[in-house]
Amino acid sequence: MYFNHLDFLKALRISLLQKPFRIRRWIYVLFFSTLFLSFIILVALLRWLDTLFFPDFRKIEVHQPVFIIAPPRSGTTFFQNVLCQDEERFIYWKMYQTIFPSICFQRLLDALVWFDHKLGSKFGRFLNWCEVKWFGEWDKLHRMRLDQPEEDGAIYLYAFATEAIYMLFPFVKELWNLGFHDALPTEKRQKLMAFYRSCLQRQIYANGNGRAMLIKSTQSCGAVESLKKEFPDARFITIMRHPFESIASNLSLTVPVWQTHSPEITKDGPESQAYAGLVVEWYKHLFRFRSQVAPENYFCIDYRDLRDDPARTLEWLYGHFGWEMSEAFQARLNEITSRQRTFKSKHEYTLEEFGLSRQWLQSELAPVLEAYGLALNGDR
Repeated sequence: MYFNHLDFLKALRISLLQKPFRIRRWIYVLFFSTLFLSFIILVALLRWLDTLFFPDFRKIEVHQPVFIIAPPRSGTTFFQNVLCQDEERFIYWKMYQTIFPSICFQRLLDALVWFDHKLGSKFGRFLNWCEVKWFGEWDKLHRMRLDQPEEDGAIYLYAFATEAIYMLFPFVKELWNLGFHDALPTEKRQKLMAFYRSCLQRQIYANGNGRAMLIKSTQSCGAVESLKKEFPDARFITIMRHPFESIASNLSLTVPVWQTHSPEITKDGPESQAYAGLVVEWYKHLFRFRSQVAPENYFCIDYRDLRDDPARTLEWLYGHFGWEMSEAFQARLNEITSRQRTFKSKHEYTLEEFGLSRQWLQSELAPVLEAYGLALNGDR
């Protein structure tokens, strides 16, 4: 199991020695770092047990995995949930499987669920109540449940190589490579990809049954070259939402998290600007990547098409990759499209709230915006 301990220690040093001294920040950093290390030890033990009880997982071939990669707040959650309805074709990670990426844990949990069902599902109802308490406040923005599809963020988190660490350590410039894996030193990048492959092998071994692995990975915008090298036959799907919208929406979620441990951080402070700079580089990197991957293995979705007509968008996607839609999936897709046409987001955010300007983004991303037919003034 790969753990990027040097950058973890670097993040701790920067955070704890930052001036002025803040006791609140120390408490948050030390508490969550201790919790994080405890989970690493537990998961490492479970994964070691995998090698004893299920050694054949290492023989699993990861054949044509399908990656959904786009900057956060680009419609990836909705799109993943739609594709996950095609259970004849895909397997995917559920949240609990990313928290505990171990075959042994999944087998143990299966046994406990069976036993709880025999007892009337009392623990299951209690867990559902806990989930509402834990995640309920986020439901309008990003619904999370332990048994529902989730992205691979926790996988990268265990390696301490993910932009999610900026939530606790908002030092984007100092820890840049953690959010941009293709910029990591070669040895670190290879170890990270080997660890990631082993996680895919475990999931396919436990749940595959001949189906392809579907992975939502907003964490991988800066890792597409590494993924392509590790999985040469992978399929890449990206979603292009106007960065004027996605960056502001993303920061609206990130800044409140920063302020829980560092109240002095302001919405329009340097932290927001540094994080926006990272996302801008993701857009550029994904734009360059489209010329590096075979056209038959790459598909870009216009967010507006996905928002307005999911069924038609999925028909284009399936036609491009030569996939056939089952009647059952087509029926579910039509239901989703009917509901989506009546949905309208109530959340509106502006770049100016976060100390950013459209002129700056326009100058940085003009070639990208022009290539995808996105208005330079941000109009939809």
